[in-house]
Amino acid sequence: MEVKTSLLDNMIGVGDMVLLEPLNEDSFIVNLRNRFDHNEIYTYIGSVVISMNPYRSLPIYTPQKVEEYRNRNFYELSPHIYALADEAYRSLRDQDKDQCILITGESGAGKTEASKLVMSYVAAVCGKGQEVNKVKEQLLQSNPVLEAFGNAKTMRNDNSSRFGKYMDIEFDFKGDPLGGVISNYLLEKSRVCKQPRGERNFHIFYQLLSGASDDTLMKLKLDRDFSKYNYLSLDSANVNGLDDAASFRTVRNAMQIVGFMEAEVQSVLELVAAILKLGNIEFKPESRVNGFDESRVKDKNDLKEMCELLGIEQSVLERAFSYRTVEAKMEKMSTTLNVAQAYYARDALAKNLYSRLFSWLVTRINESIKAQAKTRHKVMGVLDIYGFEIFEDNSFEQFIINYCNEKLQQIFIELTLREEQEEYIREDIEWTNIEYFNNAVICDLIENNQNGILAMLDEECLRPGTVTDDTFLDKLNTICAEHQHFESRLNKNSKFLTDHSLPHSCFRIQHYAGKVLYRVEGFVDKNNDLLYRDLSQAMYKATHSLMRQLFPEGNPAKVNLKRPPTAGFQFKASVGVLMKNLQTKNPNYIRCIKPNDKKVAHIFTDSLVCHQVRYLGLVENVRVRRAGYAFRQPYESCLERYKMLCKKTWPQWRGPARDGVVVLLTDCSVPTEEFAYGRSKIFIRNPRTLFTLEERRRACLEDLATLIQKIYRGWKSRTHFLLLKKSQVVVAAWYRRYAQQNKYQKIKSATLVMQSFIRGWKARNILRQLKYEKRCKEAVTTIAAYWHGTQARMELRRLKTEARNKRAVSVIWAYWQGTKARRELRRLKEEARRKHAVAIIWAYWLGLQVRREYRKFFRANAGKKIYDFTIQRIMQKYFLGLKTTTMSPMDNTWPAKPYGFLEGAHTQLRRIFHLWRCKKYRGQFTEEKKAVYEEKLEASEIFKDKKALYPSSVSQPFKGDYLEIQKNPKYQKLNSAVEEVLLADLVNKINRANGKGSPRLFLLTKSNFVLADQKTGQVKASVPLPDLASVSVSTQSDGFFALKLKEGSASASKGDFLLSSEHLIEIITKLHHIGTTAADRDQINIDISDEFLVQFKQDKVCVKFIQGGPKNGNSAACKRKNNRLLEVSVPSP
Repeated sequence: MEVKTSLLDNMIGVGDMVLLEPLNEDSFIVNLRNRFDHNEIYTYIGSVVISMNPYRSLPIYTPQKVEEYRNRNFYELSPHIYALADEAYRSLRDQDKDQCILITGESGAGKTEASKLVMSYVAAVCGKGQEVNKVKEQLLQSNPVLEAFGNAKTMRNDNSSRFGKYMDIEFDFKGDPLGGVISNYLLEKSRVCKQPRGERNFHIFYQLLSGASDDTLMKLKLDRDFSKYNYLSLDSANVNGLDDAASFRTVRNAMQIVGFMEAEVQSVLELVAAILKLGNIEFKPESRVNGFDESRVKDKNDLKEMCELLGIEQSVLERAFSYRTVEAKMEKMSTTLNVAQAYYARDALAKNLYSRLFSWLVTRINESIKAQAKTRHKVMGVLDIYGFEIFEDNSFEQFIINYCNEKLQQIFIELTLREEQEEYIREDIEWTNIEYFNNAVICDLIENNQNGILAMLDEECLRPGTVTDDTFLDKLNTICAEHQHFESRLNKNSKFLTDHSLPHSCFRIQHYAGKVLYRVEGFVDKNNDLLYRDLSQAMYKATHSLMRQLFPEGNPAKVNLKRPPTAGFQFKASVGVLMKNLQTKNPNYIRCIKPNDKKVAHIFTDSLVCHQVRYLGLVENVRVRRAGYAFRQPYESCLERYKMLCKKTWPQWRGPARDGVVVLLTDCSVPTEEFAYGRSKIFIRNPRTLFTLEERRRACLEDLATLIQKIYRGWKSRTHFLLLKKSQVVVAAWYRRYAQQNKYQKIKSATLVMQSFIRGWKARNILRQLKYEKRCKEAVTTIAAYWHGTQARMELRRLKTEARNKRAVSVIWAYWQGTKARRELRRLKEEARRKHAVAIIWAYWLGLQVRREYRKFFRANAGKKIYDFTIQRIMQKYFLGLKTTTMSPMDNTWPAKPYGFLEGAHTQLRRIFHLWRCKKYRGQFTEEKKAVYEEKLEASEIFKDKKALYPSSVSQPFKGDYLEIQKNPKYQKLNSAVEEVLLADLVNKINRANGKGSPRLFLLTKSNFVLADQKTGQVKASVPLPDLASVSVSTQSDGFFALKLKEGSASASKGDFLLSSEHLIEIITKLHHIGTTAADRDQINIDISDEFLVQFKQDKVCVKFIQGGPKNGNSAACKRKNNRLLEVSVPSP
């Protein structure tokens, strides 16, 4: 079950300042400090979020926190920036209301981080998908790029935004981001040339020098040493916690993700390097004849390198730093520039170059992240802009910033009051007029087109004659003297004449956040923001890819003599557009506060926070918010939270929620003037009433907790008792069972003992009786046996005596015969020995005679020669026997070896002879015959032991042109339409509708195959071989084959081809051979299977081969079974 929570649960201090009692500045600061000390950095003022910068990482931005605040009511959980982001996103997605999130605060208060958190939360909760993720990544990665070029280290903040940014994020109807548009306001371009002590220039300069590779720096003509560049301050070049090298890599990666081309990135870096080189250009005076000084460049090396980076002729830019051309109607006049004017021109060029580069970056990012669809989009705007600034020395920049904050405060009051009034009208609550300070009079003092300060400043800048800051102040003193919010010592109001806190060269404006003293020095120059036309034209002549886009006014063909609009006029116009844009959207506010100036954690400076609370007008916001009713809540939520305070509504109210709240408040005796009933909400006027209800709820919850504990303990004890009782019954039952089992076992054991004894006694009686009977039988048997034995022994003795007599005669006769035989044997042996001795002696004698006779004819090594002669004759006879072997390579017969010692030579000779006769046989082949045998060999590799039709094709030569297409006049037109034909055959094209075949001419060339009509020779289909993906055949003895085309090829629209041919083996072999030998196409796959798919235009049909007796003889027949199956019956072998 989901647990219902509320902002009021476990609250540290007061989570919503609207409920603060008593309401004053001190209690406001104390509440902020109390929550800050407990790491609660977010606090509400109604729907406004106050964000304290903790200066450290807190574990409150995890994915789990995102899921916790997702799709939850704004006041349901403790204050968090995610709650505001979720409320804005859900209003945009579900109610189709455009939203804007206004983030304000002074430098270092965490505005940039707050905008990142809002964007990251929206990116986390919106839809997923490849395109959506790409858009989200581009939107998020635009931040590092703009921070590098628009942020800098200041005394108050190490990553201070020196420009105002407004981003419109566009969503589709599902709430998925489609793109965005970024607007920038008032870049602090004066920082390019000069930075206050302890501060740095923009990050990109330090990141480039620290993180770029040596090769990149060499191309940009830069050195890593910061001290070599006049525009870079050295006292704060290195900042703790900032890794400029890693940041540069991050920026490069972010630019790539956003969509910058590599050439564009290089162009941007070249401009940054050119600005650094521009700052190193120094001038020296040179006297002229007329007595005026003319500026000249001291060292032209930096000027030369800058011109090389931008593609400008050095002489053109050098002249622009020395001369200024003034045009009036049809006249031109050239004047020289002194050293001070040259330095002014140099710095003006640097500021304009950087400012326009920054604007180009914003435009380029917008091109990448803008939504592509032309339909209407839902929009969420995020405004990150300077807060109200009050310094010791306030100039034109602070004046412009404070003017913007006055406008934002004005729209905040108007939209807040409008929202309150709309809710009161929607809920049928009587609207009471709210008293508040309306700062429209201050806005009018600044922006009035007739008597406004900006209008008078523009008038001073445009009028002829001598114009200085003092003349501007005099004009203010004359026109604004009677204005109640303008103060100056030189105006007609005498009460400021003795005010020594107001210098003569200053004026003071009483803003909504307090009085601010402005030093008038520099107002005119900063408002003019002039760049000499000679410099603009010199920049336009540059060959650099971006310069003509950055300086369009330098085009000589489009010379405009009108004075460009002033900085104040441009900013006033952009603020007006911004205000109109914000008024069309539902506003959401984040007020950022920094707790200390040391930029460290756990320190809360009361005076600094009080100063920011004042100029942000937060206490005023609370008063406006609670001027009518301080707290409102839907009836359902109110009844759910406080129903335990009334017995009638506890534990469950059965009627409408409004009736339940009426009963509840009546029972609690809440005064009727303290609340009002709306259509869907209860409105409570005083926070004390709400706190009283909370106190009573807390006490009631304690009583309910005690009751629940009592009931739970009773239930637990009762459950424990019942468990013990049940356990006792089980134990007793088991014990009784155990006792009965033991008793039964004892009785059973005793019974078995008794039975065994009785059975033993009976068995022994029977045994004794049987033994007696057995002894009687054995006695009779023994007597009979002894009698029979006596009779047998007597007969045996008689027989033995008779046998002995017979044996004695036989033995005597045998001995006599043996004696005679031995005597004869000895005689024969003696005679044989004598004959053998005679033969041996005769043989030796003959040998001796022969040796004596033939000794004169033999040499000493005659034996060896006889041996060699014998071996030679044997080998001759062996080789002559091999002549009977044939020269056919197919003949495997070979004579048997005649002698065992020839076994190894016999085997080797057989092998060598076979190789030799194979070579002789091959030598007889022509080139045509070789090609035929290569194709036969390739067919063997493809089909042997795979296709039943293959053995019958081995003996058939591959003819190729079975139609004699070149000789046949019938096909003369077809022959001229195709290239050299490798194979021409008559095939049957199978119709998918009925499985019947239509005769077609099949022609195969080196580049395609052609199907033509048999009668007319008209080409029906011509398919390039690269479009052929594979060929499918069956394993049986049929001639069917399918030519499958590659998906997406030009020929695939016609579908695959199912054909049958008597020369299937030759056709597929030639197709495979062409694919193997061609280097520009893939090898054709041969699929051998009894079931495969064929694509007929849009439908796939299965072709299945079965064995059976077709009705039309011994050939295979194809038959359609259904829309998805063709069955081919192949005769059984």
